[in-house]
Formats: sequence, C-alpha cells, structure tokens
Amino acid sequence: MSGIIDYTIVVPAYKEAGNLRPLVTRIFAALSRIDSPVPAYLVEVIIVDDNSRDGSEQVVQSLQQEGYNVRIIIRTTERGLSSAVVRGFQEAQGDNMLCMDADLQHPPEYVPQMLATLSPTKQFVLGTRYGGGAGSDEGWPLYRRVISNGARMLALPLTSASDPMSGFFGIRKESFLKARNLNPHGFKIALDLLVKAHIQSTAIAEVPFTFGLRSIGESKLTGKVMMRYLEHLAELYWFSYHAPIAFVLLLLTVIILFAWHYFTRTVEAPVEIPISKGRGGH
Repeated sequence: MSGIIDYTIVVPAYKEAGNLRPLVTRIFAALSRIDSPVPAYLVEVIIVDDNSRDGSEQVVQSLQQEGYNVRIIIRTTERGLSSAVVRGFQEAQGDNMLCMDADLQHPPEYVPQMLATLSPTKQFVLGTRYGGGAGSDEGWPLYRRVISNGARMLALPLTSASDPMSGFFGIRKESFLKARNLNPHGFKIALDLLVKAHIQSTAIAEVPFTFGLRSIGESKLTGKVMMRYLEHLAELYWFSYHAPIAFVLLLLTVIILFAWHYFTRTVEAPVEIPISKGRGGH
C-alpha cells in the first residue's frame, strides 16, 4: 500500500487466525462509514504475531489481496504481549497509534472515535469500561470482576486513568518516543506507557466502551499472568516514587494482595453437596 498514513492500529496476536478477518473487515467498515471522523485511507493495521503457525499469515495475505491496508510481522525470537505492542509502535507509519486485542473484545466500531480523539493536547486515549454509560464488566463471573477491580485499585497510585487494564488504548508517537526503560515483559503496556512517558492527567482522554465477547480461541488470563502483573506493579512503584514511599506502597500492596487472593479463592471454590446416606446410599 502507498500513500500517507496518519494512523496505525497495532494488534498483538497469538493463535488468533480465526479472529483476524472479522477484526480487520470490521475496523475498515467502521472507518468507511460516512460519519467516521477518520478516513479509512489514512489508516494501516499491523498484526504482530508471535509465530502462531496457525494460518494467520495466509489470512493477512488474503486481506491484502482484497485491498485492505494490513500487514503482519512474524516474531520468531520474541514472545509476549507488551513487547509485541512496542514492536508494532516502532514499525508504525502513523503519528497516532492505537493498540487493541485480536479477540474482538475491543469492538472495532469504536476505532474511529479512539483515533480521532488523539491530538497534540490529548496524547493518550484510553478505552474505559467504567463511567459514561459503559457496560463495565457485568457479564463476567464474580471472580473475574474481583480480579479486574483489584488490578485497577492497585494501579491508583500510578495514574489517574480510570481503566489502564483494558488494553484498548492509543498514544501519540511523540509521547511514545519519550518513554524510557519500557518493560517488555510487563503485564500491561498501557500502564507502563502512562507512567514512563510521563503522561499528565490533562493529556489523557477516555472513551467509554463495552467489552465484546470472545468468539474464537481461549482467554489468556492465568495465575502466571496475574503474578507478572504484580511484578510489573512493583517495578512501576519503584520507578515512580522515592525508595521510602515505594516501600510503603509495596507493603500496602502485599496486604491487599493477601486479602485479594483469599477472596478470589473463596468465590471460586466449588460448593460441596453432602451425599445422603439414607435409603439406597452406600
């Protein structure tokens, strides 16, 4: 594809071949609407794939042949969501960059508004599940809601953003280039960028959205992922505050985590039904 590109959408992916076609076609359908504030011809989509070997490359090639401005980067020596996003931003042609998941939980219909919100005065745009009529996470089971809200609460000392956990966010390239010591193994790259690019609260715009449903593939939320998030928080606390303050915050975090861990185990525990030993029992 040729021409001027002002906007880049980066999609980190691993074994998401079944979602790539609906994702890309819905993005460009939203951008092609007559009321879209961003024209489709100014936008590119970059899929950063961690060597899935599931047909993702063939899907992208087919979309290219149909005229969609999409390309794929296959990484064979690196793994991880955060480093994939950073790689996509480094390769971006546009000065306005958006990150979204491949699993369709970030509805492509919000893309035009998210992209249009970025400006010299709004350096960061965040899709938020909280406030402004957003659907929050009401469809999730209780333990997922507890985890989500606990993660948000632990990030409060680091940013005024209402939902740095959503993963649906955009940043201007000028701010991205100011960020230093990004954590390629961090659990949430949006939070890392908010802190390390020194994004002021006045430079953050928020767009309420409702999570879509994953149609193909499996959720990647695991206990290991949550532990990586906690390690990432510890690193960000140390980055943002002087040592004594960081120590106090980390101590409070540990206390909260113990309570959080106990509660999530409690709500996930199956209810035991006693077996009757009456007539017919063994």
